[in-house]
Amino acid sequence: MNEIGMRFDNHDERIKYYELLLERDLDALPCFPLPQGYKFVFYEQGDRDIWIAIEKSAKEFVSYEQGLEAWNRYYAGKEEVLLNRMVFIENADGEKVATATAYYDITNRDRSGDGWLHWVAVRREHQGKGLSKPLISYVLGIMRGLGYTHAKIPTQTTTWLACRIYLDLGFVPLPKNAINSRDGWKIVKTLTNHPALDSFEPAALDDIVKGQLTE
Repeated sequence: MNEIGMRFDNHDERIKYYELLLERDLDALPCFPLPQGYKFVFYEQGDRDIWIAIEKSAKEFVSYEQGLEAWNRYYAGKEEVLLNRMVFIENADGEKVATATAYYDITNRDRSGDGWLHWVAVRREHQGKGLSKPLISYVLGIMRGLGYTHAKIPTQTTTWLACRIYLDLGFVPLPKNAINSRDGWKIVKTLTNHPALDSFEPAALDDIVKGQLTE
């Protein structure tokens, strides 16, 4: 329970939406082993619908169609690139249950040449099993192996728990984003009380939720 006494899901649409952007250098990366029974595998041709299903299970999409639209925007026509950039975690039964991609900014707004970590997601029934940190650290290692020296991660207040994981892994708010989305970072400060956000004031409940809501 957080300090405002209200429980939030790890992907909670009741939370006011702000875009968040974090960054870190790709040196001295942390390493977290996968739990027993899981392994990393790369994307293979035909994995598109599996990727959509994982993201939908994690509440990134509300429908297959929305997932397909995202796939087409980010990855359609670039499937060969995904062969050494898109990672899945497989369980002992060979089911792909989590994914993340070592990618780049597709909007061309970021001219820095930094790597971008895209679409981190774990199937709902496999959340809480210690997969996120091993997945992220592994994909950041791939990113470094591709020649990137700095990484950025786009996220949002509605996925505040993922933001806490990024902070745990040494990411910090991008300075410009810390200003432009200061109210969003105040929300994350309240929900996580993360020491990396000590410079932010906590947000009040009315500044976190949309309208009059109860648990």
